[in-house]
Amino acid sequence: MTTPDGRETGDQLPTAREVVESLAINPDTVLKAYRELEREGLVEGRPGMGTFVRQGVAGATLAEHTRLRRGLEVWVREARAAGLDQEDLRALFAVVLADAAKEAVA
Repeated sequence: MTTPDGRETGDQLPTAREVVESLAINPDTVLKAYRELEREGLVEGRPGMGTFVRQGVAGATLAEHTRLRRGLEVWVREARAAGLDQEDLRALFAVVLADAAKEAVA
């Protein structure tokens, strides 16, 4: 999947030092941004190797992605409170995804 900046899943991001040097911004700002991307599940740090794109948010802005994630987190908490375990959550989510795919085809 392509990210809004044209990167593909698996692409390596520039190091924080490279970003700081090319943009002349505070290193803490770059590190904070990289941590936020990792927290959102969009990139992953690999010790000794760098930071790599895990997935893109094509079709949704980062703000939309964050909003949807928060909504999903609420849903998960509600489902847990209703007694569903992780396997139940996965099964229910898979059914909903399959139903949505069928609706998109129809």
